[in-house]
Amino acid sequence: MNTKTIYLLFLLWLSYRPAVAQSGFYLPPGKQQMDIPFEYVNNFIILNLTINKRLPLKFIFDTGAEHTILSKREISDLLNIRYEREFKFTGSDMKTELIAYLARDIRFDITEKTAAPKEDIFVLQEDYFRFEEYAGINIHGILAAGVFSKFIIKINYQKQIITLYDRKYFKLHEDGFVPIPVEIFRNKIYFHTRIQVVPDSFAPVKLLLDTGAGLSLLLFSNTHPLVHPPANAISSNIGMGLGGYLEGFTGRIVSLDFGPGTQQNVITYFQELDTTRDLQYLNNRNGLIGNTLLNRYQIIMDYEGEKIWLKPTKDVRKAFVYDRSGISFIASGATLSTFAVQNVVPRSPAAEVDIRPGDILVRVGATPASFLSLQEVQNKLRKSPGKEIKLTLKRDGKRLKKKLVLRDLI
Repeated sequence: MNTKTIYLLFLLWLSYRPAVAQSGFYLPPGKQQMDIPFEYVNNFIILNLTINKRLPLKFIFDTGAEHTILSKREISDLLNIRYEREFKFTGSDMKTELIAYLARDIRFDITEKTAAPKEDIFVLQEDYFRFEEYAGINIHGILAAGVFSKFIIKINYQKQIITLYDRKYFKLHEDGFVPIPVEIFRNKIYFHTRIQVVPDSFAPVKLLLDTGAGLSLLLFSNTHPLVHPPANAISSNIGMGLGGYLEGFTGRIVSLDFGPGTQQNVITYFQELDTTRDLQYLNNRNGLIGNTLLNRYQIIMDYEGEKIWLKPTKDVRKAFVYDRSGISFIASGATLSTFAVQNVVPRSPAAEVDIRPGDILVRVGATPASFLSLQEVQNKLRKSPGKEIKLTLKRDGKRLKKKLVLRDLI
């Protein structure tokens, strides 16, 4: 599938630093650990929170974000939340300046389990995410993983549980976890490894561990001579983030060393940075790793000890699959079940049968589009090469029937 429909890149640089340490979340009295269930939708970790004891909301759990963000200003207005200051920040296109407002002493509760009573958050002036369109789910903001940084944090993607451990009592008893030293900078996790873009050519890279990105690997192509799109890469919109589309290339690299092993034939997105801007917030990194690679492992994170542990799961050798149709959709409507073609990759199966941006999806095979989620539509376009897909579309009030044969694009 085209990546703009499934992931969010979030790069935020603000001059603001909290005057005092934020409270973060607390374990209930007498508890040494606690399980927090999450939803895993379109390769995002979604937590159900309540803000100021009043409104239930859905937030992305994001190790790549320094600050917690509320993207829906109408919610803070409804709660009569006061804004202390206005800030400008750089969107994920590395160019656009956006506006957010600082709100202080905001309370978050996770069901009846735990609370963070006094958090500083940023409220976006506008909903720059437009997350519903590109992921097909309702999201109200981003929860920076730093709110849990006083704990040892375990992410189990298979069981869809985040476990918080009181570090005073934590002992790693489970076999199979491999320790990896990391660097913590502004409450974000970085590690050093190497990649192989082409055979017999290894490049050392520094990567951000980013659970706020629903992709496998993104590299900044002008940060190292050996970090560049391979010959099989296609020009594409590589995603949608704060501030607009991310233009770049999509391809496969030969390998990435990660923890206890090597990931091969990794789908990789390449973005060129605007080096005329101040890029210190990138902390000299070459890119990031997101959930479609991280979810092949169980992960334990220790911010204070600057260490993570990885344990491979049964999916660790699973092939990385990219969209085989050339279509990306956006969702709209009250139930997010109206799907419009947002982009068509040139010379793809969709382009060859004259599917165009703006076409509205009516049916996939015999199934009405309104019966499907955006993720289900995308999954149907990832079927095996050679699979014939029948689509019914609407254009200018007329119904069109299209038949395309899926094939590998990269």
